[in-house]
Amino acid sequence: MNKIVLISDIENDRIDSYISNHIDDISRNSVQKLIADGNIKVNNKLIKSNYRLKKNDEIVVIKPEPKILDVVAEDIDIKIVYEDNDVAIINKSQGIVVHPAPGHSSGTLVNGLMHHLENLSSINGILRPGIVHRLDKNTSGLMLVAKNDKSHNYLAECLKEHSIYRIYYALVEGRVKEDNGIINAPLGRSEKDRKKRAVTSKNSKEAVTNFWVVKKYDKYTLLKLKLETGRTHQIRVHMKYIGHPVVGDDVYGSKTNKFGLSGQLLHSKTLGFIHPSTKEYMEFDSELPSYFTKVLITIKE
Repeated sequence: MNKIVLISDIENDRIDSYISNHIDDISRNSVQKLIADGNIKVNNKLIKSNYRLKKNDEIVVIKPEPKILDVVAEDIDIKIVYEDNDVAIINKSQGIVVHPAPGHSSGTLVNGLMHHLENLSSINGILRPGIVHRLDKNTSGLMLVAKNDKSHNYLAECLKEHSIYRIYYALVEGRVKEDNGIINAPLGRSEKDRKKRAVTSKNSKEAVTNFWVVKKYDKYTLLKLKLETGRTHQIRVHMKYIGHPVVGDDVYGSKTNKFGLSGQLLHSKTLGFIHPSTKEYMEFDSELPSYFTKVLITIKE
């Protein structure tokens, strides 16, 4: 248990903003969770996240010790593209679930990360150590992993501010007419199937996807896509919404598996970010998987 005491030197600042600005390794979201759990008091009283500080307020922050991870480390083949003391870049293979969940207690990317990496951040709890953002099970490509809490908080804020550069490639059904475009359509849970996401105005969140045509084929289009937001299944749902579902997507696309695929042809190709410690911009690129390029060779222009 780590206890930190601050004396407010300012008037009328929100407490969550003040603490995140004065303690390096705690993000605003983390402060809000600590407040909700009763781990932050002002003048020995529990407060809410929107509390406005007065000068000389005594702020006591209790940081609980990270729980010991009880997910079993497994010697799973993981492609580590880059690693230093703060971050690791992983090239995730199609078919791998990112973290343990009901029905997937082992064989996940997290199980493999715990075997290959000495340290992982604890921000996301026991089941998701190090995971800053996720890729769907059948989406391949580059992922960013945090190796300590300070890096995780920094990268989480970058995601929130949309300053992490993420480029995906997808093969979609049909010929897309426009050479480029922006899909701005809010996403939420589908009312027909709670396991799916859908474009909806009910209980939804903003979702924005930019796309550019890389190549048009007879009945398909290869797209480059850039995420401005990172909602669950965002690209897959947005592609269905504009009438061009991702090839191989058996949830949002065609049920007929023309190419004998194990999942959608969606790949996280490029990842760029400001490094948490050096503050230098880093960018990584990855090749399309062989099963993806095989389909591109097969289809006619």
